[in-house]
Amino acid sequence: MNQPSWPPPVGPPSGDPVGDRIGIRVVISTWVAAYLIAVAVGAVILGSVRRPAGESLPPWLVLTSSLALWLPQIAALVIVSRRLGTGKFLRDFDVRFAWRDTWGIPIGVASQLLLVNLVMWPLRLLFPERFSVEEVEKRARDLIDGTQGWWWLAIIFVVVIGAPAVEELMYRGFIQGSLERSIAPVGALVLSAVWFTVVHLQPVEFPGLFAFAIVLGWCRLKTGRIGMSIVAHVAFNVTGLAIIALMA
Repeated sequence: MNQPSWPPPVGPPSGDPVGDRIGIRVVISTWVAAYLIAVAVGAVILGSVRRPAGESLPPWLVLTSSLALWLPQIAALVIVSRRLGTGKFLRDFDVRFAWRDTWGIPIGVASQLLLVNLVMWPLRLLFPERFSVEEVEKRARDLIDGTQGWWWLAIIFVVVIGAPAVEELMYRGFIQGSLERSIAPVGALVLSAVWFTVVHLQPVEFPGLFAFAIVLGWCRLKTGRIGMSIVAHVAFNVTGLAIIALMA
C-alpha cells in the first residue's frame, strides 16, 4: 500500500502565532487588568499634584500620566505573548511594516480633514452647541495650551509616537486580531472600534473616533498586520496637532 507523499499535520498551524488560546475571555480579562492598574496609578499621580480647578495639565504631567496608562498595557501584552503566544512580541501582535503601509499617511490625513468633519457635520447642524468645533477640539487644545520650548517634544512624543503605537498594539494588534479567531472578522473590527471609542471617555468625540477606528480596523483587516494602521494613526494625530497648533 502506497504511503502519502506528505507528512500528516502536527500541532497548530504555523501561520497563527498565538493559536486559539487567546479568546474573548482572555481579551477582556487582560484589558480590564491593564486598565484598572493604569487608572489606579494615574489617580495617584494626578492626586499628588495640586493645581487650580480647570487649569490644563502641565506637559510633564501629561507625559507621566500617559506613561502610567501605557506601561500596564504593554506589560499585559508581554505577559500574554509569553504565556499564550510564541514569546515573540512583534510577531504575536502582527507588528510588521511594508512599503505599502505608507498609504496610511494619506489615509490618516484624509480621515482627520475629511472623514471626521463629514461625520460631525449633521451633528453640528442638529446640536450646534454640543458638537461645535470648539467642544470637539477642547481636549486637544487643553493638551497644548501653554506648552513652550522643549516641552513640545514631550507633547509630540505623547501624541505622535506613544498613543498611536500603544493604542494600535492593544486595539488592533491584540483585541481585533484575537477576536478574529472567535467571531467574524467584520464583527471583530466593529467591536474593537467601539471599544477603542468608548475608552476615550469623551462622548463629544465618539462619532469621529468611531469612524476613524473603523478605518484603522479596515487597514488591519486588509493587510493582516498593524503597520498601516500605526502609520495612519500617526498621520491622523500629526494633522490634528498641526491644525490646532497653527490656529492657537
